[in-house]
Amino acid sequence: MAAFTVRVSDATSAKLDELAERLGRPRSEVAADAIQEFVDREAWQHAEIEAGLAEAERGDFASDAELAQVIARYVKPAGRG
Repeated sequence: MAAFTVRVSDATSAKLDELAERLGRPRSEVAADAIQEFVDREAWQHAEIEAGLAEAERGDFASDAELAQVIARYVKPAGRG
């Protein structure tokens, strides 16, 4: 397991200490979990972006009907409020 130093603001350090105390866990463990979650989320997001770009380069776009179906899930028709 690698160890390294990370500089954070005093406010962030205080929040980390408070959270670690509330969780009953060491500060380093809480920080390591936070870093792992960030790294996992960023890696997933970048992979999805790359996949989307590859689809676009292939010309693989949603049809008008598919797009309308997605929009209909999130937009209410006018007058039905």
